[in-house]
Amino acid sequence: MTNGRRPRLPLPSGNPSRHPFLAHEGPLAFAHRGGAAGGTENTLSAFARAAALGYRYMETDVHATADGRLVAFHDATLDRVTDGSGPIARLPWSEVRRARVAGSEPVPLFEELLRALPRVRWNVDVKSEAALAPLLRLLEETGAWERVCVGSFDEARVARAQSHAGFRLLTSLGTSGVLGLRLRAYGLPARIRASARCAQVPERHGAVRVVDRAFVRAAHARSMQVHVWTVNERERAEALLDLGVDGIMTDDLEMLRDVLDARGHWPTAP
Repeated sequence: MTNGRRPRLPLPSGNPSRHPFLAHEGPLAFAHRGGAAGGTENTLSAFARAAALGYRYMETDVHATADGRLVAFHDATLDRVTDGSGPIARLPWSEVRRARVAGSEPVPLFEELLRALPRVRWNVDVKSEAALAPLLRLLEETGAWERVCVGSFDEARVARAQSHAGFRLLTSLGTSGVLGLRLRAYGLPARIRASARCAQVPERHGAVRVVDRAFVRAAHARSMQVHVWTVNERERAEALLDLGVDGIMTDDLEMLRDVLDARGHWPTAP
């Protein structure tokens, strides 16, 4: 190419939902923040424990520090889960790295997680605009496009990620995109970003039920998978799987493992 722009790669042939990230038989089991119920959410120890239980899909969040380092952390500030304090966006990595989750575990760089758990695939919620460019740069440097799905509540942010990276990058719908899909499920006209391959949603939003059979059917008609968060009760997990959802995110790792194992969908080998 003469314009210096990176060529965009097409989706794999066949079913367009079969980006390599989604190449898995049966429903996907996501360890939400590595299993947040344990108290050490979004830490290497939590993700390593999930991997030891057989999880091959993890959900995490990323923020950028003041000097542009990409950390796996949910909140905008350190205060809730660490012994540190202050907004991550205003702190250098040298200070963030001293904070301890639950008083014991360091805040990891997302790069460290990619390298420490090379068999794991990552669902990444980009929590700030400042985190987008470092994430895309990291995926380019590591060649980890097949291992990552990017999402955000901000549909425009995910669309920008898709625009920059092309279809090497798997993306999910943001909030406005999910609303469009819900309206389509009701039989109403609405625009939906065609490049999204997943709808990652809560079962309900306030009094509104988001996930029902019509919603799953509308997603599947557009070659999108439906991943539901955050499901910590066995009865809810069973009911959602019966509806045909394609993935569940949970804090209760043993519960979801047992549900899927009973259905014959838990991997027998790493």
